Amino acid sequence: MFVIALVPIVLGVLVGWGGFLGLREKLPRDRGAGVRTAATMRGEDAFRLGNKVAGLPTLAGGVVAVLAGAAALVMPTTSGLVLASVLGVVGMIALVAAGGVLGNRAAAAVPAPEPAAPEAPAGCSGCACGTCGVFKKADTATA
Repeated sequence: MFVIALVPIVLGVLVGWGGFLGLREKLPRDRGAGVRTAATMRGEDAFRLGNKVAGLPTLAGGVVAVLAGAAALVMPTTSGLVLASVLGVVGMIALVAAGGVLGNRAAAAVPAPEPAAPEAPAGCSGCACGTCGVFKKADTATA
């Protein structure tokens, strides 16, 4: 029965660490952790803000799971152990989901990044004078 109490403890540590990294804005965007919605993946600023906002509820969810696992360890009966473990995992999932919703809303409020300006053709200064095509035609005629 000891293993049942370890499930929320291990999950809580992992989830809490992810929340801590999100809160500190240290969560890498190229990994699988964090709030990953269309709004947060739109840009680097949106990802950082969304995961920072979701970090506190996620960290709290991890703490709830660890405390529930610790409470399960001291339960005198098997039913108390299972009940504490299940409630800890359910509470963690609820807090993580709430954090994800908050993070998505915060990231949606971030303005979209402006697209990069189109590149000018090689040898052209982008002045739209029309001579870029003339030089290209002249090069192919002499070849």
